[in-house]
Amino acid sequence: MTISIRRLASPAFFVIAALCVCCAASGPAIATTKIGVTTYHNDNFRTGWNRLETTLTPAAVSGGSFSMVATASLDDQVDAQPLVVPNLSIAGGTHDVVYVATESNSVYAIDASGGQVLVSNNFGSPVPETMLPDQCNNNGPNIGIDSTPVIDPNSGLMYVITYTLENGNQTFRIHALNLSTLTDAVPSVVITASAQLTNGQTFQLQPASTRQRPALLLANGNVYAGFGSYCDINANVSRGWVLGWQTGTLTPLPANHLDNVLASSQDDFFLTSIWMSGYGLAANTGGDIYFVTGNSDYSGNSYNRTTNLSESVIALSSDLSTVESYFSPTDVAQLEMSDLDFGSGGVMLLPPQKGNISNIAVAAGKDGNLYMMNADRLGKKGGEIATYDIGGCWCGPSYFQNGTTSEVVTSGGVNVNIYSLKTPKRAHPSLVFQAQSATISSGQDPGFFTSISSNGTQPNSAVIWAVSRPINSNPANISLYAFDQSGNTLFSGDAGTWPNVGGNSNTVPTIANGKVYVASNQTLAIFGLGTGAKAKLPPTRVVDTRPRLAAGEHEIQGLVRSINGNRISVTKRDGSVVTVDSTLAEKNSRMAEPSVGNALLARGTVDATDIFRAVAILHAKNNPAMWLPDR
Repeated sequence: MTISIRRLASPAFFVIAALCVCCAASGPAIATTKIGVTTYHNDNFRTGWNRLETTLTPAAVSGGSFSMVATASLDDQVDAQPLVVPNLSIAGGTHDVVYVATESNSVYAIDASGGQVLVSNNFGSPVPETMLPDQCNNNGPNIGIDSTPVIDPNSGLMYVITYTLENGNQTFRIHALNLSTLTDAVPSVVITASAQLTNGQTFQLQPASTRQRPALLLANGNVYAGFGSYCDINANVSRGWVLGWQTGTLTPLPANHLDNVLASSQDDFFLTSIWMSGYGLAANTGGDIYFVTGNSDYSGNSYNRTTNLSESVIALSSDLSTVESYFSPTDVAQLEMSDLDFGSGGVMLLPPQKGNISNIAVAAGKDGNLYMMNADRLGKKGGEIATYDIGGCWCGPSYFQNGTTSEVVTSGGVNVNIYSLKTPKRAHPSLVFQAQSATISSGQDPGFFTSISSNGTQPNSAVIWAVSRPINSNPANISLYAFDQSGNTLFSGDAGTWPNVGGNSNTVPTIANGKVYVASNQTLAIFGLGTGAKAKLPPTRVVDTRPRLAAGEHEIQGLVRSINGNRISVTKRDGSVVTVDSTLAEKNSRMAEPSVGNALLARGTVDATDIFRAVAILHAKNNPAMWLPDR
């Protein structure tokens, strides 16, 4: 949540004055102290709203003095959102600190104004991309800290999950780090889990085939994490999990949740991953845990209300023992067969509202449908309220209040869209379209992420911040955008680079105390107001992470024209058409499900009849500008 912190004599303890970032207010809130951003998207509802920003007004941001004011160099790509703690005793002084975690398993504490690294620590060798299942191509050269950590300001601890290579084995560890020293406050814990399948067999968490992408959640005195897969590869052993640990001790919760407990499926394909493009697990005021699941068996017939809630919004009890409720779209089978993950986007809980239904959830996925749901009922009668087309969503929504009106901000497709929430006393609530921004540049999958800052609920004080995805593989720039709540562009400018064009830049901007923080590849960019010289992005190195091909092996990319059994017709970048045989890839669980109209990457050999015999098939971006050369 967004907090204000007053430093005491000892840096490990804080007095917390909680600032209600999600309650209605009769007038504007004036920030008298600096604030912190200690969790993904600002609070456990995942609204992305900092309602105590009095410096970065729409007029100030558009006035010409807003720019990149400082940068910090980092050791690797950053997939996690930066977090902020003000007034902290660290490195022999008192600093406002921005924390950044990288894919090399490094955590940095950086001066939030000047960009100087105050303290850093590394937590072990990351797993190189070449060791991932079939060198899964939707990440950078390393996988280390992939998710956004979470900070408990009451104890002065940051919780973070690392992915390390230990004695040749991929290993997940959860750490509780002292904010001032970035050292373990208690011994780190190796993450393990088991669950019983429908045939009575025990299934174990498979770290070598599992990706921990969703942001961590701190609630109920516990830390929670969601798990998914790498590129849908090894789908015969990869399944989605939610696990939890007690704060302070890191003692695992007695129960855990395995999304898919089926003992068999038609294509030996399981998954039901939790990935949400990095969006965090959410929690309501009662402590229930909310998330969205992705695809399962591409036959379309493995969904089950009790044993495999694929393509669904799920609410779990705080002890992870019980599915309290769930919502599944009516076209689950079609989503499964077309690889249209509902779980490509996260679920946001709206703060309690007046009207007939007070607790509302919204979520969207690859097919672009934003579902508005009764968060207390989800799939029960009356659980689905309405559906809105927002464009393909590898993304997550945001929320703010404009006076007494609640606003939902979506970022599917290539535009910010602003909707006002209507909450009648007797009828269902609804979203009414208000405004749309100019196009956000992106050459990757549709969608992006937003954050909101405002001066309390003062009308027309909100600024909507967004970060684009790259449009090419070189220089692969990403940009920071600022819009007012009418969709007018206040600012845009380069904010970093993302040479890993095969993996989406799911970058979330962080706004606190007159600054905006954007973490990308090997760089933290700090934006603010100032009249001095503008900062420049530091040089970064680009690493070709593609695996070495075996003798006689080739790698191609192209758009799928048709699928007939195991024969896939693919149009390559030069316009030529090749037939890909997927038999071996499917047999060995080395295939991410292809679909007509979407791109794939195939590795294999060409036989005497010019058939491409694929040993591995991965997804590729649909934009050929994102493709590396065939080889």
